[in-house]
Amino acid sequence: MSQDVELDHVSMRFGAVTAVRDVSLTIRAGEFFSFLGPSGCGKTTILRMISGFTEPTEGHVRIGGRDMRGIGPNKRPTALIFQNLALFPLMTVADNIGFGLEVRGVPAAERRRTVQRLLELVALPDAADKKVTELSGGQRQRIAIARALAVEPHVLLLDEPLSALDLKLRQHMRAELRAIQRRTGVTFIYITHDQGEALTMSDRIGVMSGGVLEQVGDGPTVYDHPATAFVASFVGEANRFPGRVVQAADGLAALDTPVGRLLGRNPRGLKPGDGAILFVRPERLAPAGDGTGNALDGTVTHSDFEGAFVNAFLTVAGDHPLMVQAPHLGNEPLFIPGQPARVAFRPQDAVVLPEG
Repeated sequence: MSQDVELDHVSMRFGAVTAVRDVSLTIRAGEFFSFLGPSGCGKTTILRMISGFTEPTEGHVRIGGRDMRGIGPNKRPTALIFQNLALFPLMTVADNIGFGLEVRGVPAAERRRTVQRLLELVALPDAADKKVTELSGGQRQRIAIARALAVEPHVLLLDEPLSALDLKLRQHMRAELRAIQRRTGVTFIYITHDQGEALTMSDRIGVMSGGVLEQVGDGPTVYDHPATAFVASFVGEANRFPGRVVQAADGLAALDTPVGRLLGRNPRGLKPGDGAILFVRPERLAPAGDGTGNALDGTVTHSDFEGAFVNAFLTVAGDHPLMVQAPHLGNEPLFIPGQPARVAFRPQDAVVLPEG
């Protein structure tokens, strides 16, 4: 019930604008794969090329090894859930779910059995006779998923389906979506600009910027080992220190920056003289009294209490901003506005990447 999706050097141009640039990728059968990136990065265009609503300018889309060029959306083994869900408000839930089956000429008795099975799958077994307008936002999301699964797609495409929900409901629906995907085994391809959604649900993530696929990997890899400066900046919070490499050895690079010399991992093999940026996550910084590692002296400007943790904001070397995230343990505050503070991080917890 699931198939590989292969993008083979796919590009899409609209006049002088290149929306997707030479993307090659295989999404494995049964995988929950997310395209993550800001608005206008090309992720929805990729979804439209997979679904058949847009033909690539160059390259090939293959599903289950079959080239999809010239095959329309209604003939592809895919189903697409739009951002606005596109449910029929005057129909019952059962009629919404069974609509695609009715169009295909499936007998009424079989439609009813399928609808009931899918309602149980999405944990709404008693909703068949309700109108869509009687459902909550999360329930409508689940009905849209059930309707898409009714036609037994090998690939389910989801275009930011949770964006209209409030935070608590989005968090709940992330778990629901992941559970449904695991139960069905269908290949899910998910479009989002929300890194929390991508990191929480996905087997793998493809991070996009300006039509380019910057990095593909599982959540911990993309977060802890970003391949480019864009990925380091976009996925999660990161402090950044631009500078120039002055030493490189043993997998580490020393960088002269406006706040002094800093040391971090050097996965791209940068050499002395190269322009670079050192990135370090706020949670990797900690109060330091002995000056070991990369130590920074600054002044606390303010702090934000987030419940489980505290975000402290400092300026170092006069005016360079720095964010430190510390767990809230109920003790005396570590960072007091207006007071000096020394923080440090290990070279292994920072990464040095090329500019741009």
